[in-house]
Amino acid sequence: MANKEILLVVEVFSNEREIEKEIVFQAIESALEAATIKRHANQIKARVAIDRKTGDYVTYRQWEVVDANPTCDGDVEFPTTQVLLEVARLDNPDVQIGDVVEEEIESVDFGRIAAQTAKQVIIHKVREAERRKIVEAYKSRIGELITGIVKRIEKGSVYLDLGGHVEAYIAREDMIPREAIRIGDRIRGYLKDVRSEPRGPQLFVSRTAPELLIALFRLEVPEVGEGLISVIGAARDPGSRAKLAVKSNDPRLDPVGACVGMRGSRVQSVTNELAGERVDIILWNPSEAQFVINAMSPAEIQSIVVDEDKHSMDLAVNSDNLSQAIGRGGQNVRLASQLTGWELNVIDASKAEQHAEAEVDKVKQLFIDQLDVDEDIALILAEEGFNTVEEIAYVPVTEMLEIEGFDVDLVNELRSRAKDALLISAIALEEKIESAKPAEDLLEMEGMDTDLAYDLASQGIITMDDLAEQSVDDLLNFSGMNEERAAKLIMKAREPWFA
Repeated sequence: MANKEILLVVEVFSNEREIEKEIVFQAIESALEAATIKRHANQIKARVAIDRKTGDYVTYRQWEVVDANPTCDGDVEFPTTQVLLEVARLDNPDVQIGDVVEEEIESVDFGRIAAQTAKQVIIHKVREAERRKIVEAYKSRIGELITGIVKRIEKGSVYLDLGGHVEAYIAREDMIPREAIRIGDRIRGYLKDVRSEPRGPQLFVSRTAPELLIALFRLEVPEVGEGLISVIGAARDPGSRAKLAVKSNDPRLDPVGACVGMRGSRVQSVTNELAGERVDIILWNPSEAQFVINAMSPAEIQSIVVDEDKHSMDLAVNSDNLSQAIGRGGQNVRLASQLTGWELNVIDASKAEQHAEAEVDKVKQLFIDQLDVDEDIALILAEEGFNTVEEIAYVPVTEMLEIEGFDVDLVNELRSRAKDALLISAIALEEKIESAKPAEDLLEMEGMDTDLAYDLASQGIITMDDLAEQSVDDLLNFSGMNEERAAKLIMKAREPWFA
């Protein structure tokens, strides 16, 4: 059956929606199949094939080839859509169970198809194609800055019109708090995700991501876009304050001044885009401590103590600057911590000094007791940064000789005394371990074995109460232990608590 109207519909939909003609052909075939099935009283299966060049189409009725069903007296369960294998082989001896056999039937007239049914099927197929096309077009743009016009606002969430029938979604939690947004406003956002979903939004945008701040500076500062200035990182308290770390790849260029701009014009443009969010430009430094000091700006740091093991720093500031260093609600120190990746603790300089003096006194007394030296030498060792006897025993001789007033004989004597003290401590500890015995309740506890009980006792875990106070991580250091067994043992030891 020739039908030029089909070709016309395909041409119009393809041009208007900018999708492939094959998608529209498939949509029309689905509409014709639906109309064919609807025309029959019984629920049948049908297939329509349209000639892509002429518009001719042929309709086939389909049956699935099945074996006899014992519950249906050797017949098929669904006669309108199934056919017995032996019957199907009368026409085609090669047919197998599971195959589909077809028979050409009269086609419905395309012009008399229920307009609404055809339209719904076609539009549905077209929308699916459009959504797939949007995902393909924007998948490679994740991480980019995009601009759109506010189309509608629903419960704090915003839908953006990006043009070309493309819509983006900004969830309420990705909006800057208390930002005044109206329909028709043009705003920018960071494309954080693109997901292919049958319904709802597919492009997910954020106004709170630190990456948005970086993208805006890349747009406003040509030197950043050209690679003369690198943005190392950013931290934000959306709508309130942010910190941006930058470094120059050209020694002649001031990265902070370039990002601030003439009379603050560049940073002000970014601030205006982010609902008045104040941005501090921080100079990156390869020294972690100096970078932290820069990040704490405008607060002035008096001293800094670095703990590599805990990846933390104690920052001492004057009492007058304490509130400024911490910031409102801890904002300044929190942003500096996010920017640098270090856990930062702000303390009063006077208290820090007292604490340092107490630590020096503690270490000094340790050296007096264990090395049998006078107070002056012990104080010098403590002030030079020695904290343990092990450090004195194994530090290079050349390093100790750099201490004013120390000669080779004194250094060798101190190292010898330190090694003797360590040996005495090790022997005492070994004797203590050997004498440690687990309590009866620990030995008899369900899930406990003798070797583990003695291992625990050697580490001071002697009773069930001692075990109950441990954490899973504490027990993982013992041989043959895993998280599951550690958890069971601890809970068993805690049973008396709950009883």
